[in-house]
Amino acid sequence: MKGHVSWVNELAVKDGALETFRELMEEMVSGSSAEPGTLVYEWYISPDGGTVQVFEIYADSEAVVAHHISDGFMMHNWAGRFMDCVDSTRCVVFGDPNASAREILDRLGATYHSAWGGFSRF
Repeated sequence: MKGHVSWVNELAVKDGALETFRELMEEMVSGSSAEPGTLVYEWYISPDGGTVQVFEIYADSEAVVAHHISDGFMMHNWAGRFMDCVDSTRCVVFGDPNASAREILDRLGATYHSAWGGFSRF
């Protein structure tokens, strides 16, 4: 919890786009690894390669915004290339992102869940 904003984005890979999407994923993971506010950035794929789940945790809302205006998103057109390869079928957000972060997440059709209990060890 601790002000973190996290989400799981479920993606349907478009026909014939898996290899292109894999290359983009590797580029996005490499670029995002340099962002200090990006705490977790993990991608999972179904056995048939048709569905990808992206699990992301950010230090706070400012880190969410920073990730989405990074050089990769701006100069390498990550967002456009991403949407060429997949459709976002579900995006579940955990935490309380600010208005700027919500504006970004709303584009993915996000649903929001505020913290209700529990703990985090990081």
